[in-house]
Amino acid sequence: MQKNDMLQVGAITSTHGIRGEVKVYPTTDDAKRFKKLKQVILDTGKEKLELEIEGVKFFKQFVILKFKGIDNINDIEKYKGKNLYVTRENAVKLQKDEYFIADLIGLTVVDESDKVIGTLTDVIETGANDVYVVKMENEKEVLLPAIKQCILDVNIEEERIRVHIMEGLMD
Repeated sequence: MQKNDMLQVGAITSTHGIRGEVKVYPTTDDAKRFKKLKQVILDTGKEKLELEIEGVKFFKQFVILKFKGIDNINDIEKYKGKNLYVTRENAVKLQKDEYFIADLIGLTVVDESDKVIGTLTDVIETGANDVYVVKMENEKEVLLPAIKQCILDVNIEEERIRVHIMEGLMD
């Protein structure tokens, strides 16, 4: 299975002013990284457009982006609600034991004795630590805190996550 080579960094929520700027809701851990980004990929639904970033401002929880060559509200308005991506090469560099959520979704979750628990379907980002949502064969969900005592090993190549089920998590 070829993992997606594009990683979402935000979604265009609305236009901003009349000069072609857009308000973007960031879906990346650190919105400040938009300052370093040279380009993003806009998925229009029909095609993927590479857009060069000309200006970056911050407003409340949003990032205001200005794209090179788009200087009018009419040229950008049709892209409201569309997602922005970066290529894996332009993605933020990961530290040890950090993973892109896109790479974790769909992985098989097993316990210490390799018994399959289920499939990772979502990652909930909380203030303290992420929480992995695992759908079990019986369609029930189990929530696992992404902490060292619980998540023993993540192997993207083998598409599996080995976990220790802490007492009380499966009840």
